[in-house]
Amino acid sequence: MRLESVAAVAPHLMERLDQFRSFTMAHPHLVAARDELMDAIDGAAPGSLVLVLGPTGVGKTTLRMKVENLLIQQMTPTLAADPGRLPFVSVEIIPTDTGWFRWRDYFTRLLAATNEPLVDSKLTLDSGGIRKSASMTRDTDLSYAAEMALRHRRPPVVFIDEAQHLARISSGRKLSDQLDVIKSIANRTQTVHVLFGTYELLAFRNLSAQLSRRSMDLHFRRYGTDSRDRQVFQNVLLTFQKQLPFEETAIDLSSLWEFFYERSVGCVGILKEWLMRACVRSIKHGSPTMSREHLEQTALSISQCEKILAESRDGESRLHDDEDSRLRFRTLLGLESQSCGDTAPAQGAVAFSGNAKRGRVGQRSPRRDPLREDAVAAYA
Repeated sequence: MRLESVAAVAPHLMERLDQFRSFTMAHPHLVAARDELMDAIDGAAPGSLVLVLGPTGVGKTTLRMKVENLLIQQMTPTLAADPGRLPFVSVEIIPTDTGWFRWRDYFTRLLAATNEPLVDSKLTLDSGGIRKSASMTRDTDLSYAAEMALRHRRPPVVFIDEAQHLARISSGRKLSDQLDVIKSIANRTQTVHVLFGTYELLAFRNLSAQLSRRSMDLHFRRYGTDSRDRQVFQNVLLTFQKQLPFEETAIDLSSLWEFFYERSVGCVGILKEWLMRACVRSIKHGSPTMSREHLEQTALSISQCEKILAESRDGESRLHDDEDSRLRFRTLLGLESQSCGDTAPAQGAVAFSGNAKRGRVGQRSPRRDPLREDAVAAYA
């Protein structure tokens, strides 16, 4: 429902509703992800890629805006001395009407995000490397213009929201080509590129050794069901309850935490959107407060939550390095016979040599069999 119709029903609640809509909460997972991302931006080598992955509705866009505000505060003295510089460039990838990702659309939005004027009237390069003024019709022209804009504006970081749409490519193209373009621009402009996306972005991980070396993962996870996460989730509900646009609420949100957790799958972003829908519905129907019925009518369905949970659990398992994967990797390195910190081979271990001769299948290698003590005593 549009907010104009809500205002016609209850004008006095409109301002409070807008305040609740714009309210963001610095809950522990968001704060941890914010600090980790700031460390990654400050510590990463210029030209690096950072992949911020998490389930839908966890709050990745909110995380991006929090980091943008911190960068503005951090770079205020620099920006005052150099007004032409930008603290960041932020662009969102929008799916096209064809369903495929197009670089032309991305570069156009990137140029707009740098406040670049006259995007269609830039200098381009012909086959001989000579600059000429012409309308840009090729992706390479826009790519060159975007590169020049980033070099001129010198932002330390470029944020790419909804980056999972990079995977929507036509047949005949490779995923590695998509990330190679981003990596190449990041390297030539010496800027850190941060890609925000759902677990679909996992398809871009480790496409090549070079990409693995130049990129890092940051997992912005949902809240789980352990005791600590339960307590934090209940505190989140209490904070939201204080920000609701009503004078008083008929229900205690924290007392229904299991219901809220079930239909939000532990994602604060989904929870916030749900509460917003319930507030709008209650105001439209003239209710002085929000009831359990309003919450049930505006909650995601079980099938929707099941889909979100399935994708979340699959992504979480793929991001988790368990002991089996660690031992498998150590085996590939040739460290399978050594424990952590040990330099001597484990007892009974047989050294492996790639040049060792192998016998036939089923034929024992020549060696001395150990004798039992009683057998030795019998022969004595």
